[in-house]
Amino acid sequence: MSSSTSLPPQALYTACDPASLQFRDTDELPELDAALIHARAVEALRLGLDIRHTGYNLFVLGETGSGRHAIVDQLLEDERRNGDRPADWCHVYNFADAARPDLLRLPCGRGARLRDDMQHFVEELAPAITAVFQSDEYRGRIEAMQEEQKQREEAALHALGRESAELGVALLRTPHGFAFVPMKGEGTTLSQEEFERLPEERQRELAAHIKTMHERMHKLTNEFPRWRRELQNRIKQAGSEALRITVTHLIDDLKPAYADLPEVVAYLDAVLQDIVETGESLRESSQSEGDTETTTYSGSLSVQRYLVNLLVENPADGTRPVVSEDHPTLQNLVGRIEHVVHMGTLMSNFTLIRAGALQRANGGFLVLDAVKVLSQPYAWEGLKRCLKAGRIRIESLSDIIGLTSTVQLEPEPMPLDLKVVLVGERLIYYLLCQYDTEFPLLFKINADMESEIERSPDNTAAYARLVATLARRDGLRPLSAAAVGRTIEHAARLASDAQRLTTQTLPLSDLMREADHFAAKAEATRIEERHVEAALDARRRRNDRIRERYVDSILRGQLLVATDGGHVGQINGLAVVLLGESTFAHPVRITATVRVGEGEVVDIEREVKLGGPIHSKGVLILSSFVASRFGLTLPLSLKASLVFEQSYGGVEGDSASLAELAALLSALSGVPLKQSLAVTGSVNQFGVVQPVGGINEKIEGFFDICAARGLTGEQGVLIPRANACHLMLRPEVVAAVREGRFRVWAVQDVDEALELLTGLPAGKPDEKGEMAEGSMNARIAEGLRKLAAMHRKFSRQPEDEEKKAASATEGPGSAGS
Repeated sequence: MSSSTSLPPQALYTACDPASLQFRDTDELPELDAALIHARAVEALRLGLDIRHTGYNLFVLGETGSGRHAIVDQLLEDERRNGDRPADWCHVYNFADAARPDLLRLPCGRGARLRDDMQHFVEELAPAITAVFQSDEYRGRIEAMQEEQKQREEAALHALGRESAELGVALLRTPHGFAFVPMKGEGTTLSQEEFERLPEERQRELAAHIKTMHERMHKLTNEFPRWRRELQNRIKQAGSEALRITVTHLIDDLKPAYADLPEVVAYLDAVLQDIVETGESLRESSQSEGDTETTTYSGSLSVQRYLVNLLVENPADGTRPVVSEDHPTLQNLVGRIEHVVHMGTLMSNFTLIRAGALQRANGGFLVLDAVKVLSQPYAWEGLKRCLKAGRIRIESLSDIIGLTSTVQLEPEPMPLDLKVVLVGERLIYYLLCQYDTEFPLLFKINADMESEIERSPDNTAAYARLVATLARRDGLRPLSAAAVGRTIEHAARLASDAQRLTTQTLPLSDLMREADHFAAKAEATRIEERHVEAALDARRRRNDRIRERYVDSILRGQLLVATDGGHVGQINGLAVVLLGESTFAHPVRITATVRVGEGEVVDIEREVKLGGPIHSKGVLILSSFVASRFGLTLPLSLKASLVFEQSYGGVEGDSASLAELAALLSALSGVPLKQSLAVTGSVNQFGVVQPVGGINEKIEGFFDICAARGLTGEQGVLIPRANACHLMLRPEVVAAVREGRFRVWAVQDVDEALELLTGLPAGKPDEKGEMAEGSMNARIAEGLRKLAAMHRKFSRQPEDEEKKAASATEGPGSAGS
């Protein structure tokens, strides 16, 4: 095996030279403009924010931890100072229909003043009402009306009494009412005996008079309630007139501040009119319920109906609101109407209406997490309904699903004018595009964040500014140039590409916070490279338990993995394990066996339903490669089995297909494979080795086993050549390669891999299609010919025996018989 074919140490790790960063520490660096990292997404965001037409809401696509929310917040913070000034919104009592509160729109910053003015007005109104109805002038006027009414009734009774006296009948007032009795003389009445001694004609005459007077009295007493109602109306009118004079002064004091707002002036006029019309009832309610709290919780509004419910308040400087709703339930989005229990009954009124995120963000921007909205019942449909209608109607879940049938408040819907920014994974966006026909109509702009950026000098400089920005936002110590360089190297490792840098800011922020902790323990004034290394070591240590168990099982012989010698049909593959923050790899034995058959390759993992579809596809591709290379000149009369030994869980991915193919070809040729090598990579039908993921972890996983057993210089890993640019290996691996104790080879195709694994030349077919004698491919072809010969031999045997049996039954004279 030639060492010149292995990768040099400098190809295994691309370092960041601190001198190239041209600063001493991050205090010298300015804040980062997001457009330098996510130019495409920022351009889309600005386009969506500038277009004012309906439907141009935004969906920000990006991975979790990529700083999506921070970038959106930064852009919105700049944008909120531009555009039309937002409005303040108030709910007020509807004097025509109490169940449908009215909505008032005011310029930003003026809603609070109206609320405070009306609160002060209500506080003054109750004493004013009491003063009006307790004033000497009002009382004197009412007493005069009542005395007039009393005299009117007395005069009517006296007139009826005089009329009855002229007829010889006296009108008497008794405890049980009025009675008519025959008169004997002036001021005296007849007893029953005296009345009976009168002539019958006189008796009949007096009885007729009494009957007539009773009818007159009945008519008169029927007039009394009507007179009293007229009195009450006059008293009410007097109260209204007295109130109008007093309240008009209060209202006139308020109007000048809102002269430019016709809706508010009309509302104040309606308040005045309602007070005048309901003066007496307000007098009673103000006496029985004088405080706001009692009024609110009893559900009876009385004078409190003149309060203003400030639903949305915006600053007077006209800054547009930016609202991020972390719990986007339906009611948290569209608002809710609260209820209180009063004497066992649910009560509500317009003062209990509460704004949702859509109302608070109206005129500005609403930022939502797509998954959270979709996971809340009816929230997604409610959001779309508001965006389509262009107005916000407060609705509750109980109304939507029909759980209640009680009378509910129906506040006037609020006109909606805002930008909704949904933040979510790419999968969520594409699923919504495919399955929700309304989604593309409402969210016309998608801003796709970069998952990684090219590791160019310009981008490296921008990345240093990103590190500085993140450190400042978290209040961390400044980072030295060497610490920033080590952080950039770690960003390349996170991107699994030496030529790329991850855009995920969450793991970088976590690393810097942990490095800052170690710097604090060391009483350092800034974060140095050693502190970043300490944080990385601590992270590996706390996530290393499972990996160490795998290594221990291999070293103790519980998991069979050989790192020296050779074996036919056996090879070391590499498997990656993803467990939370921990990602590591370990070698796994892959074996292949062959026998006579019909050209079938059996994937044991698939047969027992442990192999995923991608892994099964890889096995089918490698079997297709064998058939295309060796099946043109002779039939494939084999049956092969492939398996991951000691694998008790699912197997997915095609990154082991190169190793499986090498094991299969070794079994066919009888040539042993070097167990000191591990292999990763997938193959296509032409035998070209294709790149795979987790390349750094796979190399390090095999290195750890070899290092524990002792490095010999013969051990190493075969990787696809296309993966060479992804290498960002640990320092100890690079050091071992530099010292010649470990190697990494990058192969282009199956033949290169076989040469390294067997030590034999792969061999190329000549003009007749024959492989060079002694080459690996020649031995594979020879193995296949032997299987084909055996297949022919056993397939002909029954035919030969049948011919022998037939000839034995024919005698010498059988031909003439």
